[in-house]
Amino acid sequence: MDIGDVISDSLRYPSSDWIKVVILGVLFIISFFIIPLFLAMGYMFRVIKASLAGVEELPSFDEWGEMFVDGIKLFLVYLIYSLPALIIGLFSIISLWSSIWSLNYVTQMSGNTFTPEMVVSIFGGTALVGLVVAGIYVLIIYPIMAVAIGNMAYYNGELSAAFRFGEIFSTISLIGWVDLIIWYIVMIIIGIAIGFIGSILGIIPLLGWIIIIFIVYPYSYLFYARAIAWLYSSAFGEEYEA
Repeated sequence: MDIGDVISDSLRYPSSDWIKVVILGVLFIISFFIIPLFLAMGYMFRVIKASLAGVEELPSFDEWGEMFVDGIKLFLVYLIYSLPALIIGLFSIISLWSSIWSLNYVTQMSGNTFTPEMVVSIFGGTALVGLVVAGIYVLIIYPIMAVAIGNMAYYNGELSAAFRFGEIFSTISLIGWVDLIIWYIVMIIIGIAIGFIGSILGIIPLLGWIIIIFIVYPYSYLFYARAIAWLYSSAFGEEYEA
């Protein structure tokens, strides 16, 4: 896998149809209605499927029912893969705050000199360890999840394909762990760069936020979807021409 081709093609890909980029942005901005969120995620998944099929243009916004179902499937994959980190993180935070409030209550009732700051010093280390473990898990699982999503797209949206771990790790072996790590690091760097661009644009009143919402954010999601297709297809030597 030539990471230069991955970047150049994935950066070029969303610009093939800016109207569709804006439509995706509209779906994201009204995603608080829930249904548009699944439609947006379904479109991202459609991009991966179309890319694996060798389609060079952004797919159409049609067959909304299928797109909605695909969005739910993609959401479930993200949720299930992220669940251990969410559980560990929430447990750490809840444990810390419950300890603070419980001991603070006991302090008030007994007249002892325990303070919330003392509780943080006692239990904060445990909470911090939990959050660190959750963070490490996320860093490790996300590139694996990217291949799992590619596998689900390869099998035309079959949800179970995202959890065939033997098949997924075999695909990773074909990709190469080094290439996977390089791909992941580059995705992180580009994500940081896009975030930086967004923060600069955010300084511009109104217009900056319009560009961020309707262009920058949907563009970044389409870039990531295309890059996942590149990553997965590299396992079989089927790389796109940039």
